[in-house]
Amino acid sequence: MAEPWRESCGRAAELLRGARRAVAFTGAGVSVPSGIPDFRSPGGLWSRFDPLAVASVQALAANPLGVWEFLLDALRLFHRAEPNPAHRALAALEADGLLAGVVTQNIDGLHQRAGSRRVVEFHGSVGAWHCQRCGRSHDHARYHELAAADLPVTCPCGGLVRPGVVFFGEGIPDAAVTGTRDLLDGADLVLVVGTSGDVAPANAIPWRVKRAGGAVVEVNLGPTAYGELADIRLDAPAERVLPLLYELAKS
Repeated sequence: MAEPWRESCGRAAELLRGARRAVAFTGAGVSVPSGIPDFRSPGGLWSRFDPLAVASVQALAANPLGVWEFLLDALRLFHRAEPNPAHRALAALEADGLLAGVVTQNIDGLHQRAGSRRVVEFHGSVGAWHCQRCGRSHDHARYHELAAADLPVTCPCGGLVRPGVVFFGEGIPDAAVTGTRDLLDGADLVLVVGTSGDVAPANAIPWRVKRAGGAVVEVNLGPTAYGELADIRLDAPAERVLPLLYELAKS
């Protein structure tokens, strides 16, 4: 029996081909097939760590060891992960001129590793590390190999070394806000992939495109906050939908 989402995929491809400017908005679900569980899902990092105790502004000051125990766990996950077909399909859509770029809530860098060139990392990235005190950049290439005895990592100045990601209590970086605005300027289609739409302010991005008269195509498993917003909803795994969407849109 044909899967219902396949017919909808054809209609989504038509919208994508007809769009003047399409952008993708991605969340944790796009990286789950790469072996990175959604932080909030069972088995995710928040089932083992209290986010406010290890990933907040307060934690950076009061619990540097706990912060680094969490970071090391995340780094080991990210190091093992490889881009999956969903990441590669988005990169192919961009390369063929069908997608202007990606705004992602993910910090894992897998979009870039898959070949996407214009990526706005709304919540920052584990691809850049610096000292909390003096701002000095630090080489993080081997941080995933650290042992418990090496933690927390500090700068020669004595400050805590941290990634350029948004911790709870911090604002969205100006570069991410500006980059998102520029990417959405004139967008008449947003492809929402792997995000429940629960995390503000990023969750407003599809609404901005819709309010400007654009279309919303959603690729998500199960119910989300965008159920009534989407013009087309594909309830299926992104790693299956996006490669087919690319093949149909480029033909």
